[in-house]
Amino acid sequence: MRTIKKITRTAGIAATAVMLAWPLTATAADAPVKTPLTLDRAIQLVRENNPALKAAAEEISAADARITQSRSAYFPQISASAGYTHLDPVSEMSFGGGSPIQFVPYDNYDAKVTARATLLDFGKRGATVNLAQSGKKSAEESLELARRELSYQTVQLFYGILFLHETLRVEEKEVAALNKALDYTTKRYQAGSATRFDLLSTQVRIAAARNRTLDTELELHRSELRLRRLTGLEATMPLTLQGTFSLTPSTAALASPGLVAQAKKQRLELQLSREGERAAALHRSLAMKKGVPVITGSLSWGVTNGYQPDINAIRRNVAAGLHLEIPLFTGFRTSAEQQESAAMMRAATQRRLDTEEQVKTEVEESIDALQTASAKIVTTEVQVEQAELAARHARDRYENGMATALDLLDTEAALSQAELARLQAAYACVMNSYTLKRATGEVFW
Repeated sequence: MRTIKKITRTAGIAATAVMLAWPLTATAADAPVKTPLTLDRAIQLVRENNPALKAAAEEISAADARITQSRSAYFPQISASAGYTHLDPVSEMSFGGGSPIQFVPYDNYDAKVTARATLLDFGKRGATVNLAQSGKKSAEESLELARRELSYQTVQLFYGILFLHETLRVEEKEVAALNKALDYTTKRYQAGSATRFDLLSTQVRIAAARNRTLDTELELHRSELRLRRLTGLEATMPLTLQGTFSLTPSTAALASPGLVAQAKKQRLELQLSREGERAAALHRSLAMKKGVPVITGSLSWGVTNGYQPDINAIRRNVAAGLHLEIPLFTGFRTSAEQQESAAMMRAATQRRLDTEEQVKTEVEESIDALQTASAKIVTTEVQVEQAELAARHARDRYENGMATALDLLDTEAALSQAELARLQAAYACVMNSYTLKRATGEVFW
């Protein structure tokens, strides 16, 4: 990373150079002008209307329900049952030649309510609940990450549309200048002071400029469609954007030596990777408890028949019991689950480390890109000033017959390229400012 002194110096240049910025308003063609759509409003519409965010919010509700499911293991499971069984023959026995005694009725009725509860499982339920809570936290962070990513996409599309509108303005200005040059060339051709080649050269330049305009209009239309999809704006609604390229990078922010530390603290990708590492540890803890005993208890109350002396009479009965289950052999499933969870935990650790390095690289690259864009604003301003002066001189000289048509066309093209370069530098400065905010995890809406 460059030194803090160099960063501060570059930011100071940017603070003075971005004074060329201008307010921009982009209006859909042939649409009535309505209330302009600002960047803040566009981001708000995305957060309100985008289906991806609504889906992520539903994932949180699902994760909350999974927590309730996991906690259900702490409560008794109560069920009711009823049954009827007909037996024929039944067991009978006679004593001393007397009447046979029937031990079981032909018609057997049974109805009961049973409560079963896990009394002791050595922490398995707690680990399951913690794992579900970790899943909810990941879902919440995923929702916020989706919001930030869609907001950043909105910033890109918003300023991209403004940039394309300004690009069209510059290109149309070039076409107008070339048409004016064509008028001069046509008059001179008719007067015999210009050649057919001069006339054709001007017409070719105009055709090329119009082709570039058509390409820009196509890209503008595509960008507007993408912005409408993100914000939920209908196609019939006019799209009027209001924004500016006057965003100046903060000297204090660029000079801060703790940008990487700030990013490691605020980036949701890192928080998600840490939560993934925690979830993997919980999976391993749960897998290690798969081989422990489980003690459950049950209590039933109901009515049934089959009791002496009147085996057909329906009577109340109560049953209680304890059950101990000790896994002895599971076909190597338990050991395999433990090995899997250990590998998943190591993988989650490596993903976290990789994400940390990626975040650090993104911050450094964003700072370098912002410095470069800020510096280019100064150089492009000088280029535009020189190109405007050269174009004025070329027009005067051409009208007075002191310059060729090619000289005039070259200067007009150079002026257009210089203005586009200045516009590109201002656009890059704004976008790199937002990119740096995104890289450090700063919320910019």
